Amino acid sequence: MSGTDVGEELGARAAQARALALLRIRSRALAVAILPAAVAVVLFAADAQGHLAGPAWDAVRWTVLGIAVVVLLVTVLVAVSVARARPAMSPTVPVPEEGAPDLYRLVRDLADRLDVPAPSAVALTPDCDSWLEDRTHRALRKGPGAALRKGPELAGTAPVLVIGSPFLWWMRVAELRAVLAPVVAGTGPSAHPDIAAARRFVRGLDAAIADAAAPGRGPVRGAPLAFAGWVARLLLRACRGHAAEMERCVAAAASMRAQTVDYGLRIAAQEQVGLAYAGWDRLLTRVALPAWRMGRWPSRLDAGVVSALTELSRRDRLADGFALRLGERPACDLLEEPGAADEAASLLAARLFHGGPAESGPDWAPVDWQQYPDEVVDRKWRSEAARLHRVLDTLGVPRVSAADPAVPTLARVMEHLSGPGGPGGPGEALAAGIGAAVAREEAGAPVHGGPEQGGPGHGGAADDPLDLWGPGPLPLFPLQPPRTGTELLADHVAAMVCCAAVDTAGAAPGLDWLDGPALLVGGERRADLAAPVLSLVEDGDPDPLLNWLAEVGVRSDKPVRLV
Repeated sequence: MSGTDVGEELGARAAQARALALLRIRSRALAVAILPAAVAVVLFAADAQGHLAGPAWDAVRWTVLGIAVVVLLVTVLVAVSVARARPAMSPTVPVPEEGAPDLYRLVRDLADRLDVPAPSAVALTPDCDSWLEDRTHRALRKGPGAALRKGPELAGTAPVLVIGSPFLWWMRVAELRAVLAPVVAGTGPSAHPDIAAARRFVRGLDAAIADAAAPGRGPVRGAPLAFAGWVARLLLRACRGHAAEMERCVAAAASMRAQTVDYGLRIAAQEQVGLAYAGWDRLLTRVALPAWRMGRWPSRLDAGVVSALTELSRRDRLADGFALRLGERPACDLLEEPGAADEAASLLAARLFHGGPAESGPDWAPVDWQQYPDEVVDRKWRSEAARLHRVLDTLGVPRVSAADPAVPTLARVMEHLSGPGGPGGPGEALAAGIGAAVAREEAGAPVHGGPEQGGPGHGGAADDPLDLWGPGPLPLFPLQPPRTGTELLADHVAAMVCCAAVDTAGAAPGLDWLDGPALLVGGERRADLAAPVLSLVEDGDPDPLLNWLAEVGVRSDKPVRLV
């Protein structure tokens, strides 16, 4: 037996030992629950045989019996709550086998080479991660949305393989196979009955705690669920260490088994995982987030990852070698309709990271990358510039224009921020006003994914696929913390400068794959605007911005078109 086989065997045995420890905790909890009943049986058996007679013992027997009945009822309540609680299920885009036969063939070939059961289905997640997910719990087959859950993803007892969608677009086929090898190898330990039972026990406790914490329950139903959640929390606290160690051992055993498949390529593929994560994060925070805030959702985020990472490869000489890979077959070719899968994953990403609606609408429309500069960048700049002038109007700041005092100009903003009192006076007041205006607009805007769209607070219509995601509020993973008033003011002033540059100096809105909205002057991106704007906003010094405007040819006294 090789060292790899020995390591895998040791890891598997350690995982089974931890699983048995978890099951022992469950058995001990059950033993404690039936202990009063067992004592009551002994006492009544003794009475039937003529032992422990007398009024005192009769009182003890009936008291213990009453306690036993109460404890058994409570045990049944907790057990039913744990059994009925629906475990959390990751939001994913299902990939049926007819839509990706080559991908399923790759996964099954991996399972055969690793000598483990093949996953029952494949799904995509808009994140840079891959894992196995058990979706065989009976609660997932019942209740609202059950009709939508019928299909290959719940067809078998093996777990579902969830693949990060950015991997499919950035990685080559061989790299994806190497990355998925240790994940697919995890189906072996998942098939062990002790490990499977231990996982079901832990997931049931976790689901019961979440069910007890769900809002909107009356006192009649809420009190028993709260008690069941308290008991589940105690048990889960006792299980936490064993469960974590069991999963660590399972991962170690799977990793050891996967070393027999594309081990050399896995090292290079892991580098691509880190690069894909970096590009995905930049794309979401710098490119997608401004669009989501404008009521648009980019419909080809995964394709955008390729563009972003290609741009990164061009800028970073250390990443030059990564661009050479693009001549090989991309993993997204394993899908029959990669465009449709990309669009579905992009909409899911907007739902998860921003809380957008589940479907497109007048205020939530998809946008192609070619339309991004006009539909997102230009609209963003002009809406922020309009908000800036509305706040200035509220503060009573006069408009500055020789031709028409009513038109908005950049000079008005600059004179106000560089005027008497320094930045501590007009700058803070303007920042506070913009922050309040943004807060009011966000509070008054329709809640993305509200009850009528299947979002937060949704009761769960029978045909709503979002019911799979659970009752938790969205977004599940907000990308950025709230912006400060100073940050908002700097953004709004920069937007006003960009609008003036477009209207008076022939500039144009553009898209930078790594930094998002960009100002193009003469077809080249100008990335040097932030420092002059900060000098004006934070120090009240207009000279750096005046020099920048003169260099670009922007007329600050000319009117600017707003939305």
